[in-house]
Amino acid sequence: MAANTSREDRVHIVIMGCGRVGASLAKSLEKRGHSVAVIDLDVDAFRRLGPDFKGTTVKGVGFDRSVLEKAGIREADGFAAVSSGDNSNVLAARVVREEFGIENVVARIYDQGRAEVYERLGIPTVATVRWAADQVLRSLMPEGSEPAWLDPSGRTRLIRVNTHAGWVGMKVTTIQERVRTPLPFLTRFGTGMVPDATTLLQEGDIVYAAVEVDRVAEVESILAAPPVKR
Repeated sequence: MAANTSREDRVHIVIMGCGRVGASLAKSLEKRGHSVAVIDLDVDAFRRLGPDFKGTTVKGVGFDRSVLEKAGIREADGFAAVSSGDNSNVLAARVVREEFGIENVVARIYDQGRAEVYERLGIPTVATVRWAADQVLRSLMPEGSEPAWLDPSGRTRLIRVNTHAGWVGMKVTTIQERVRTPLPFLTRFGTGMVPDATTLLQEGDIVYAAVEVDRVAEVESILAAPPVKR
């Protein structure tokens, strides 16, 4: 178990798909001290996890409710659908979100056109194979724990931050003033963009903040709550 992960910070993640991405993700999570359950139809796929894997393996598909329950979905903090099938991944992600109330879900999608449609439905997607495991990991982890970029000195980082629905409709420049740190870019429907003076935050936008390490918790706390009325 990772020495830097306290019991309070430990999360349980369920992964559907034990291909290269799923296995890499599972091992990365376990290395960080988290609890992992992996679902796959092919039991031979679990060999990719290696002999030292301590998590749970469940034979089945990730949109089967009984399979999900065996994997501990009711206690899960997040769900990643990273099998080789777009339809299966999205169906599983929707079942987990709608039937079990897990908000922290991400689906791997090969078809970029489909990915944009699912982003509009509120399902975060990852479409680029080369860095899929890293991107899924950042999507699942508590905000700020997996920086998108960290400067060599370790004093500043670029982090993905959750934003409360109350910020939607506000200018990004105004939000920056409220949190007193730059919000250099965001992704909208799977496409990155640099906000300008007229950019309004929209529902579903993924926001990134450039912040000093000692202010990470403060910035996350401000954006996770409704904006204070002025």
